[in-house]
Amino acid sequence: MRNNTTKNIQAPAGKKIFVLDTSVILYDHNAFRNFQEHDVTIPIQVLEELDNFKTGNDTRNFEARNFIRLIEEISRQHLLTDWLPVNGRSQGRFKVILDHKPPENNAETIFGSGKFDHRILNAALSLQLENPGSKVVLVSKDICLRLKAKALNLHAEDYETGKIKDLEKLYTGKTMLHVSDSLLTKFNRQRTVPVDILKQQTLPPGNHFYILNSKKQASYGFYSVQTKALRLIENQSVFNISPRNAEQACALDALMNPEISLVTIQGNAGTGKTLLALASALEQRKDYRQIYVTRPIVPLSNKDIGYLPGDVKSKIDPYMAPIWDNLRFIQEQFADKKMQNKIDELVNTDKIAITPLAFIRGRTLTKIFFIVDEAQNLTPHEVKTIISRAGENTKIIFTGDIYQIDTPYLDAESNGLSYLIDKAKSHPRYAHITLQRGERSELANLATELL
Repeated sequence: MRNNTTKNIQAPAGKKIFVLDTSVILYDHNAFRNFQEHDVTIPIQVLEELDNFKTGNDTRNFEARNFIRLIEEISRQHLLTDWLPVNGRSQGRFKVILDHKPPENNAETIFGSGKFDHRILNAALSLQLENPGSKVVLVSKDICLRLKAKALNLHAEDYETGKIKDLEKLYTGKTMLHVSDSLLTKFNRQRTVPVDILKQQTLPPGNHFYILNSKKQASYGFYSVQTKALRLIENQSVFNISPRNAEQACALDALMNPEISLVTIQGNAGTGKTLLALASALEQRKDYRQIYVTRPIVPLSNKDIGYLPGDVKSKIDPYMAPIWDNLRFIQEQFADKKMQNKIDELVNTDKIAITPLAFIRGRTLTKIFFIVDEAQNLTPHEVKTIISRAGENTKIIFTGDIYQIDTPYLDAESNGLSYLIDKAKSHPRYAHITLQRGERSELANLATELL
């Protein structure tokens, strides 16, 4: 006998009803639980699309499988076309809706048939007609689908969970201060001083870099949230790579600091993010069992690397070309052939492993120096998955440019790198620095600054 609470009744007046499309589920399989007291639905076409995504090792395959299991768990003996409680009877409800064709504003008639997106629009439009007392909102990571919805008089919005609210205030990890010559001389002489010397009204929430300038000189300092002290940063060369500016010096300090287990480096192309991370990994190679270098694979035409010919190395090499370019650049800094050959040996013996990101799922990474390049192409859930793999004595580095995103449905506010920078900034084992000055070449800087 069916429980009375699951009958197919209209949503209470004043409640919102959110319609989630496939892109939201693939971004966060738990999304349907994040709408508080409001009701949530998915069009039946979403289940069909998720069925196509359930096989594979990519994060979207993981999200699809987990969502399917969650829906199976909450439905039990009930029909999915009935309203089902999600987070208890006082919270919102969930159900699957069909794509009845609305008498007016039929999306398939207006935009064309044969696309699931248009049937999803029809499902939401029909729901809106059935619930005149409730505000029906389509939630999608697909900008074009949201625009189509609004053109049909249907409210639409992006999925906001995990998004940075004010990108202009995203943590940069650094503060530039003008100080007196006497203060800077004292700091350079004592090397470590109480942070009170800077006379800042408010202290940073976590570890922080200070770039101090006086009329005659400049110095850089690292503020430790644990010791409440400011330590002098000295320019250091790692594997024959030297910092070319203050920001790079700060980045190297974080990369080489054994007290820091998690580092993020954000910056435009050509600021040296990947090069500094690789050079510091090579410099510390004896302190770690292995060096892992990876980057998200964003395939062309939405095809997985399985479509490419050859073994795994052959499949991923085109995507990992920038990593190899940086390794070759480091090799070229040595006139000694012995050191050049040493880097080749580290690669051939898998001391340096350049691997697809999907291959780390389920593994525990112990005593690994782990570099994740192009991290702006990850979702917040993917970043969480990577960090959760860290075992004892592992250090993880995320590098990327949050304004250069290649993954559909991610942007500067919703990508995993921005999310991590915002959430981790107060942790004592974390350090972040934003690099702004390009060092690739004057020509590259021209493109960044003028074009």
